[in-house]
Formats: sequence, structure tokens, C-alpha cells
Amino acid sequence: MSRILIVDDNLEIREIITILLEGEGFETEEAETGEWALEKIRTTEYDLIILDVMMPGLNGYQTCVEMRKATNAPILFLSARSQVEDKTMGFLSGGDDYLPKPFSYQELLGRVKALLRRYQVYQGKEEKQEATVYCVGKIELNEETGIVKKEGREISLTDTEFELLKIFFKHKKQIFSAERLYESVWQEPYYYGASNIVMVHIRNLRGKIEEDPHNPQMIRTVWGRGYRCEG
Repeated sequence: MSRILIVDDNLEIREIITILLEGEGFETEEAETGEWALEKIRTTEYDLIILDVMMPGLNGYQTCVEMRKATNAPILFLSARSQVEDKTMGFLSGGDDYLPKPFSYQELLGRVKALLRRYQVYQGKEEKQEATVYCVGKIELNEETGIVKKEGREISLTDTEFELLKIFFKHKKQIFSAERLYESVWQEPYYYGASNIVMVHIRNLRGKIEEDPHNPQMIRTVWGRGYRCEG
């Protein structure tokens, strides 16, 4: 059973989401502030976090940045702020999806189930008969188990970082524009500002897999065109 943390300072919203998700068989817990949520993730493992943006104390973006230091679980932002800049901030702070308020219950459920499905594949919780393993340099990626190793030691990636790396490893030497990467990984139409989202996630990925992230040899930038994996 998937465990979901709902973080929102509005009690009514927390209760509505709790009833909806528990009716679908999910286990839920609640937190009314970012600080409280951070305390919870230090002691409990969650499969998904639903995070409001506008909260007293730490806002959702600040909370997400701190959460990413402790968990790779997918984070779904909920916010009454629906400007492109707000959505971009959500992704740049480490979120995996952004759902503007008001939203339909079916839309929320659809986003939750899609994020959980991706995360479960990444965590290796879905059974696969045969493993497809890609090796580039000192990095080994197992597509089915979601495990990535560097020189034999497992390294921790978010599921977004894993999806980016998988695309590069499966299509070595192929140049991917920021637009193509965004639409492939985030599975939504490209928009102004998405290039920065791709750039930040690739920078974070390089920090985990490259010997020298400031002089990357594996995921190279092709100026004016995009990115390419050097196999």
C-alpha cells in the first residue's frame, strides 16, 4: 500500500484529499506546515508527497528544496497560483508535477497514480522478467530495477533524474533538445521557462554521475542544439 503525505495549511483541503485517496486504497498522513512535514519525512518513508505552495513559515518551494535532501519520493505541488513562473519555480525547487487549484478529483487521482507508477518502477517494486542494463563509462543503469551504480556502488537519483539518464543511455550520441527532453520526461507540452527546468535537472544529474561536473564528459552540452550522451 502506497503511503502519501498531504501538506497543506488548510484543514478542509487536507480532509477532502485524505477522504479521496483513502477511498482509493492509499494510506495517508497529514502535515499543516512545511516544518512539520520535514519532521515527518525524517522518520517515515513516503511514496508520494502532495505539497501546497502558500503556507505560513516555510512555503512549498522552500519545503521542497529541504525535502530533496532527505527523499527522492515524487512531489506533487498544489497551488492557487497558476502562472508559468509559479509552475517553473515548482519544478526548479525539485517538484515532479504541478496541479493548479481548483482541480477535479479525477485529475488529482490521475496525477497521483501516474507519479506513483513511475516511482514504483524506479524503486524496482514492479516485477520484471529480464533486466535491461545500460553501461556508459563507470555508470550502470538497470532499467527494470531502477538502480544506478557508479563503479559498482549504488547512487541515489530522483525519478526525474533517472528518466533523463535512461533517455541518454538508450540513445547514445543522439542530440536531444531541451524541448524534446522536457516533453519526454515531464510528459506535457513544452512552454517558456522549461529549458531552465531541464538545465537544472541535468546539472544535478551531472553532479551525481560525472567525475568533474564542471567539465562533464558523459552528458555533454551541444551549444545551440541541446544535450548528448557520449558513450
